Amino acid sequence: MPHLLHRARLCLFLLPFLFAACVPQRNLPYFQGKYNTSTAVLMPNAPQPYRIQPNDVLSVRVQSVQPALNEIFNVTDARAVFQGDPGNMFLAGYNVDATGHINLPTVGKVKVQGLTIDETQARIQREVGNFVRDANVLVKLLSFKITVLGEVRNPGRHFVYNGQATVLEALGLAGDLTEFGNRRNVKLIRTSPKGNEVVLLDLTDPKLLASPNFFLLPNDALYVEPLAARTNRANTANLALVFSGISALALILNYLKLN
Repeated sequence: MPHLLHRARLCLFLLPFLFAACVPQRNLPYFQGKYNTSTAVLMPNAPQPYRIQPNDVLSVRVQSVQPALNEIFNVTDARAVFQGDPGNMFLAGYNVDATGHINLPTVGKVKVQGLTIDETQARIQREVGNFVRDANVLVKLLSFKITVLGEVRNPGRHFVYNGQATVLEALGLAGDLTEFGNRRNVKLIRTSPKGNEVVLLDLTDPKLLASPNFFLLPNDALYVEPLAARTNRANTANLALVFSGISALALILNYLKLN
């Protein structure tokens, strides 16, 4: 009987912690608002084209009727692109140096900093056209990677193999938030020419869909903070383990006393 009373007291003691460790359902849904099945809710948001920065890595492919000249420029192994091996692509691509140039064989240095991918492609095509007849140039950004850390199921660095990425795509690559991820306080860390910028994103606010920060840039990082419920659950588990040990020890001592 005494040990039953002890267990009851233990349950009463742990009850507040158990409630504190629960995550309310209202905190879990993204983009909370009023929606219906008959009319779409429009959130206008035009993504801005990415402009090349130093340390970007570009793939430059040249096609023409002169195959021997094409291979001078095509240092990127096509197999590495199709296999999606970031290491091979980085080693085989054209790196944008600190002054914003890439160094093409025969052509020499070409300024690409501040240009969009389409503008870069047009500029390189003009330069290559001076050496290769009827050349067609295709330029791709190889270094589009994002980092997602914190309360997600698959944290780490993820490569994006298209020209645009959104916050939702980044979270999808990271396996989505865990139930203990703070959806109202996600940090977006972005490198700019002036330094590192930090912006707080509220995933529960539908206005995020219309924000320019909904679109990610290469080398962006997202950090998902944990809710207090995670710490409370860990503390509850530790307390339960401690009291279970005390209860077991009390039962053993009581058994020895009776015998």
